[in-house]
Amino acid sequence: MFANVLIVCHANVCRSPAAERLAARLFAARQSAGSAQPIAFRSAGLHAIDGHDMDPVMRRLLEERGVASGAHRARRLDGKLVREADLILVTEQRQVKDVEALEPTSRGKVYPLGKWDTWGSADVADPHGRDVGAYRDSLAHIEHLVIGWLNKIC
Repeated sequence: MFANVLIVCHANVCRSPAAERLAARLFAARQSAGSAQPIAFRSAGLHAIDGHDMDPVMRRLLEERGVASGAHRARRLDGKLVREADLILVTEQRQVKDVEALEPTSRGKVYPLGKWDTWGSADVADPHGRDVGAYRDSLAHIEHLVIGWLNKIC
């Protein structure tokens, strides 16, 4: 069982906080049905600048889906966060190696969020700074992948 799941992207302002919030909300619905033990979902960024807010477009799209975006503050991935996590999900396949290089003990617990993706790409496109359609596509992809992981871990 996984008690601590960490989701990682580049800057921790768009994809990983969206995945964190979606996972927490979808998991809470499963947990209220009595089907799962508690899991804490967190997020971080490989190149995050600590304290930055969530991207406002992603925040708005999450809120449109009824997902509270809360007071997110970006945080840079460090060894302590990696060691505390039971499972680490990254938004791009190449980030597996980046996390493992940061903390070699992470080998075997870092996987792409899109590991079992059936949409054609294991990577989640970064919509940051693009048009709202790119954000919508990215968020739909993230939700699809999060549901897939939840089906596997709980």
